[in-house]
Amino acid sequence: MPLPTLAQLLPAARDGDARAMEQLLALARPDIRRYALRHCAATTATDDVVQEALIIVYRRVGALREVAAFGGWVVRIVQRLCMRPVLGWLKGEPLAQVEDNLAWSHRPDHELRHDLALAIDSLPPIYRDALLMRDFEELTIEEMAERLGTTREAAKSRLHRARALVREYLLPSGTTGTTGSAVTP
Repeated sequence: MPLPTLAQLLPAARDGDARAMEQLLALARPDIRRYALRHCAATTATDDVVQEALIIVYRRVGALREVAAFGGWVVRIVQRLCMRPVLGWLKGEPLAQVEDNLAWSHRPDHELRHDLALAIDSLPPIYRDALLMRDFEELTIEEMAERLGTTREAAKSRLHRARALVREYLLPSGTTGTTGSAVTP
């Protein structure tokens, strides 16, 4: 007897069929593990991410409308779970004073942390990966380039672009720093 496909399991699982949900989770588990190994690197325990992702799939599968969206949805869940340790670090550590920009000086640390986490999360994956590797994992440019599978110059370019995008996200439109250069999205 052939195993049921995702297209067969997903609608049944959404409708509350416990057996279909169990089979769906068993079918998704190897892919979730593979995604976690790829996206989490050294930031967190892979098995924990797999478990949490399976729980999220179990709880929220009813909200998924299209079978074709399942794979991308699961990848995004894993990416967000892999970011949690980094975002937790942002919440737990005091931020250094930002003295070179008046737009930030009146804001409490918890607001800055939250906005920084949102800014990092909004980055396209190639820029987010570069930023996290350099600023959180503290890799060298050469190590980044190797992990990204690119040249040293391309890794530096991605890092520069990531930082610029975060800066644009954090600064209100038309704000200028002490350097006098306007930053506009």
